[in-house]
Amino acid sequence: MKITQLRSATLKIQLGEHVLLVDPMLAPRHALPPLRLLDGLRERNPTRDLPGPVDALLQDVSHALLTHCQKGHFDHLDRAGKAWLRQHQTPVICTPHDADYLRQRGLNVQPLAPEHHRPQPFLGGQIRTVRCTHGKGAVRWLMEHGVGYFIELPGEPSLYLAGDTVLSPQVRDFVREHQPDVSVIPAGGARFDLGQALIMDVAEVLAFCRLTRGAVVANHLEALSHCPVTRIELRAAAEAAGVAARLAVPEDGESLLFSRASWNPQPLTTASRPC
Repeated sequence: MKITQLRSATLKIQLGEHVLLVDPMLAPRHALPPLRLLDGLRERNPTRDLPGPVDALLQDVSHALLTHCQKGHFDHLDRAGKAWLRQHQTPVICTPHDADYLRQRGLNVQPLAPEHHRPQPFLGGQIRTVRCTHGKGAVRWLMEHGVGYFIELPGEPSLYLAGDTVLSPQVRDFVREHQPDVSVIPAGGARFDLGQALIMDVAEVLAFCRLTRGAVVANHLEALSHCPVTRIELRAAAEAAGVAARLAVPEDGESLLFSRASWNPQPLTTASRPC
């Protein structure tokens, strides 16, 4: 399995002959609205460009996988992402909740079955969803919570894509029970001007690492104006907590290789990174 961090929550995941594009936000830097208005900066999003031209980055994509996309969540599917998926008629795997919304926008939708929280066939293996809790306190009532995905394919490490979630009791219970070989979690500590955290922060990332015996990949970092956690900060905290050997914090454009034999991430050389 190869995981390539593109930007924020946008990833490519190669599983055998299949390449999944996860939550495509493909707009250029500063093309999207700010997510904080009262801090005096009002910086537009995304705060950095993709690590290469879109067509070159995505030329090997065979499927897309969306965790959530409604209620203005452009950081998981923006206009540029919709346009690319529509142009290429890429099969888009999603929940039944999002299917009509995406179909109305001309996408090639392949929704999961209504009982999507149970294992069902997927690319020669199986997939199930895991509930997300997108925010703490009152702010969570305003959010589109979406899902995470647990993917199990023959010959590949099991993979948990957490989606946008805090470290909820449901997430804790799922990880304890299933012990994914690899987990990808949102680590940016996102907050609006008012209210509590929307996704995991540094403390919850470290707590997640203590729950799992597998590898953890942190994303949702340094690309959105309401995500204050930096890669340097997270790496330093992981080192101090003694979990740095199992927590990968990839740069944009960096790929990590995982095998069933070892959960330890193996960064590719710069020359081998996709472009």
